[in-house]
Amino acid sequence: MTELGPVAWPPAPIRTERLVLREPEARDRAALIDLFTSPEVGTYIGGPRPRDEFERAVPEVPRRRPGLFVADLDGAVIGIITLDRRDAERPGHVRPGGGEAELGYMFLPEAWGRGYAAEACAAVLDWFTGALPSEPVVLCTQTANDRSMRLAAKLGFTEVERFEEFGAEQWFGVWSSATPSG
Repeated sequence: MTELGPVAWPPAPIRTERLVLREPEARDRAALIDLFTSPEVGTYIGGPRPRDEFERAVPEVPRRRPGLFVADLDGAVIGIITLDRRDAERPGHVRPGGGEAELGYMFLPEAWGRGYAAEACAAVLDWFTGALPSEPVVLCTQTANDRSMRLAAKLGFTEVERFEEFGAEQWFGVWSSATPSG
């Protein structure tokens, strides 16, 4: 896994109480298109993508890449969780050179309000802690996204700063499995 470091990829599927977190498969294509083209999902990430363009862009077997998990509930994809390196050119960092692992997530509206995102993100953070102990994870969300702000707090992210990006105020926080130093 070059994006996140020396971690074997893909990991075995991660099982939680209700979900399986795994790599995308061909059967997930329609749900992933629904996710990325949903007006509700796109509200705080620049809007939905045009469905026809997205259908042409998504291959028959959705892109597999290190750090991308689909959240599977009883055989149906209800969302995705990602871990990527935060671009050093963007605002918001906890390391001088940037490149922190950044948690991202998107869930279909019908899965909202049931605790699936918290369950899935906590499991991915636990996996990441085992794979790269003591490495911080960052999260950035619009302050207007109340659900995402509550999820960040529930997961244990602490605010580092706020800044303007993409025409909106952003909340930037950090999570670490290690005991803070100093």
